[in-house]
Amino acid sequence: MTQARILLADDHDLFREGLAGLINAQPDLEVVGQAGDGLEALTLVRDLKPDLIVLDINMPICDGLEATRLIRSEWAAARIVMLTVHDEDENLFSAIAAGAQGYLLKSLSAQDFLQSVRTALKGEAVLPPKLATHLLSEFARLAGRPDQAATGEVTSLTLREQEVLDLIATGETDKEIAERLSLSLHTVKSHVRSILSKTHAMNRRQAASLAARTGFKTVG
Repeated sequence: MTQARILLADDHDLFREGLAGLINAQPDLEVVGQAGDGLEALTLVRDLKPDLIVLDINMPICDGLEATRLIRSEWAAARIVMLTVHDEDENLFSAIAAGAQGYLLKSLSAQDFLQSVRTALKGEAVLPPKLATHLLSEFARLAGRPDQAATGEVTSLTLREQEVLDLIATGETDKEIAERLSLSLHTVKSHVRSILSKTHAMNRRQAASLAARTGFKTVG
């Protein structure tokens, strides 16, 4: 039997190794690599080209959301699912828009986790029911939202968030923004999350597009 090759990325060693043990005990699955952050995962993906990448959403240095963007930008065919503790993760929409096939809750039973992994390996979406309902509702809400409401949300940004959005619109990465504004990478990521939350944008590109469409002028 050919084994599906899986890469795990989670900064909690005990949890990650537990998942690896569970997966490796299956006759049709094999963990071919483990990473403790998103950048390490990206390096391993380049070398291993796994059949499925399982990324924790919250990791140091480079989180799962940014890792998804980086991996998909280099390898469009990558199959990625995110791991999250909460079923109301604010990054759900950004992760799906970045190319993730869905979310797996860390509270899943072993049987449900393995079933979800096999579903993802088939190329199908994997989402807990509550997240699936939330996702559909949010997409419907965004599709029907008037520009006037969107304008109010964009202009609710702080001055620093406006500066970050301005640089996002020029295509700069979080690292480049951090260097330009003399901020830590962690602080920039926090500002980006806040911008996406306030504008209800699914990703960085949509936030910048929303600002342009509503006539919002960033600081500069």
